[in-house]
Amino acid sequence: MVGLSLFLAVVIGVVVWLTQHGSTYDAPLGGHQAPQADQAAATSLLDRLESAVRRHDAAAGSRLGASPAARADLGGVVRNGRALHVADFTLRYVDTDGAVRKGGSWAADVDTMWRFAGFDRQIEHLEVRVRFARAGDDLRIAGIGGGDRRSPLWLAGPVQVRRSAQSMVLVDGSAARADAFAALARRAVPQVRRVLPRWSGGLVVEVPASQRGLDAALGADRGQYAGIAAVTTTVDGSRSRRSPSHVFVNPKVFEPLRPQGAQVVITHEATHVATAAATSKAPIWLVEGFADYVALNSQRLPVSTTAARIIAVVRRQGPPRRLPSSAEFAAGAEHLEARYESAWLACRLLAQDGGVRALVAFYRAMDGGAALGPELQRHFGLTPATFTKEWRHLLSDLTS
Repeated sequence: MVGLSLFLAVVIGVVVWLTQHGSTYDAPLGGHQAPQADQAAATSLLDRLESAVRRHDAAAGSRLGASPAARADLGGVVRNGRALHVADFTLRYVDTDGAVRKGGSWAADVDTMWRFAGFDRQIEHLEVRVRFARAGDDLRIAGIGGGDRRSPLWLAGPVQVRRSAQSMVLVDGSAARADAFAALARRAVPQVRRVLPRWSGGLVVEVPASQRGLDAALGADRGQYAGIAAVTTTVDGSRSRRSPSHVFVNPKVFEPLRPQGAQVVITHEATHVATAAATSKAPIWLVEGFADYVALNSQRLPVSTTAARIIAVVRRQGPPRRLPSSAEFAAGAEHLEARYESAWLACRLLAQDGGVRALVAFYRAMDGGAALGPELQRHFGLTPATFTKEWRHLLSDLTS
């Protein structure tokens, strides 16, 4: 009995000690562990896709897909790479994005680098979402893109590519659609060079299948670019002057345009590419007005047509007291098209006062961060106040 009493005392003592000292001891619960991401297998798949793109082996790319749709998309990615002259292509697994699902599928953030040889002078650098899934006992790629990351059009699936010496288009759609955009891009380059003869070209236009596709390509909130026909921005979304800029089209707004309007839009955006406007330090009215000046310079349209919206606004409200600000050029802003027209008229007025060369030199100086007052005086003999006064008089005169 003494031995039993001693044993019980020891057991009770251990239980009290564990309770009082907050032991981290956990009894095994049994059952299956939660599925884990197989990073090694995923890295191998990314290496094989990278190799397939570099070797232009569409069949090898297709074999990496987890489903018929994924196989078609990945084969298309390889063919895209060949048509686009993709160079310096690398894929590197960064981190698992979210939990692994019951069936063993998961997503990962993948560091992706490439450039379009002959067009992009610097390497593009993006983190892209890649989805992995089980196909039987093997791991495969279920898709590329999605989430809150940018989804590069050429990596999301097959696209139509049209390439010339100075322009290239990537179109998610039919061959006829691609041909139409290629023609617009080819015409835009010489139109820009009439005003900016030193620009050598290098225009890249990306056309998703829908406005939703545009949002995905730019990693934008849904509908962020509603009402915008096209936007020029750096591919990685940065403000770096070294990052390549492409034109991204919003099909929902762009495709109802008439041929002349469509050409104006593409030439306007090509001007942004030529001037690296996505990272410009110039005031927004000059950036947008100058692009419209270049685009409309090749069109024979009356001012009553090209300035119809600002004329209507001035008739109702009188001329604006100042040149439009960044907030007035935001997507969805009131009288947005009228603001573009008013900025174009400001640049047109400067060209009439000092000539096209003076306008270009003024733009270059402002793009570099120079102050408005000294540059207006230097190139046009105007102060900001006198220039604004001339511009307001012009707007008023157009209503008479």
